[in-house]
Amino acid sequence: MKSKILVAGSSNTDMVIKADHLPAPGETILGGSFFMNAGGKGANQAVAAARLGGNVTFICKTGNDIFGKQSIELFKEEGIDTSHLLTDETLPSGTALITVNKHGENTIVVASGANAALSPGDLKQAEQLIAESSIVLMQLEIPIETVEYVAAIAASKKVKVVLNPAPAQSLNDTLFQHLFIITPNETEAEILTGIKVNNIASAEEAALKLKAKGVDNVIITLGSEGALVLHENIFTHVPACKADAVDTTAAGDVFNGALVVGLSEGMHMLDAVAFACKASAISVTRFGAQASAPYRKEVVTL
Repeated sequence: MKSKILVAGSSNTDMVIKADHLPAPGETILGGSFFMNAGGKGANQAVAAARLGGNVTFICKTGNDIFGKQSIELFKEEGIDTSHLLTDETLPSGTALITVNKHGENTIVVASGANAALSPGDLKQAEQLIAESSIVLMQLEIPIETVEYVAAIAASKKVKVVLNPAPAQSLNDTLFQHLFIITPNETEAEILTGIKVNNIASAEEAALKLKAKGVDNVIITLGSEGALVLHENIFTHVPACKADAVDTTAAGDVFNGALVVGLSEGMHMLDAVAFACKASAISVTRFGAQASAPYRKEVVTL
């Protein structure tokens, strides 16, 4: 039987406009095509993990509206266990406004909606589920106290916790001590450590500072340069696969989803990171968030 992966996080509906360039403050530009996609970092990571063969349960909170209902149906179609999903009767489902330029770079503004109401109390009913999981994956689009609560429960049950600290914010040192892996990108690593990450050397410096806070392993994602891994006190640079990027919107989410699938299957840390780099490289060649997540057969043949 596959090891269980529990993803706790956000679910949004993404509204995306393609444009030649990203608007400057006060600038109005004419964009190109518009489309809506299911998104949210938690949902993106859950879908990515499921498509790659993971046994995934997802916990999130949506509004009692069309966006929330559509999201739930999509999760079921992906084979995700939705038995622990929650609905808020007063708040709307989360939404995100995304602009993507011709180089595949993006800007994103999120209205959290029901995601902001996913409380520790909501997760008390899931304590047994947490204990039965082999790995828990979270992000920071839900309240930090909920992330801290789940991490503490998981750590007490010897369940591995992976935190993708996005969007970045300052974190309590106690949370670091409950983490098996933290996976910031360069910007997030700088916000968490105060160290500007712009090359391997600075990434190593930031990783050491994060590990000193108590986290077991650090993986700093470096975009087209791959990822820097600090595992068992040894640094390894895992290169990225070459890809012609058209939209980087969910590249980090696909990376994290793939990473926990690899770990849940017993892959060595570096093999799981290499697997995640492959999946992420495929995702940037496609538009959309969840829509860009590849299937297992695509990654295996890359």
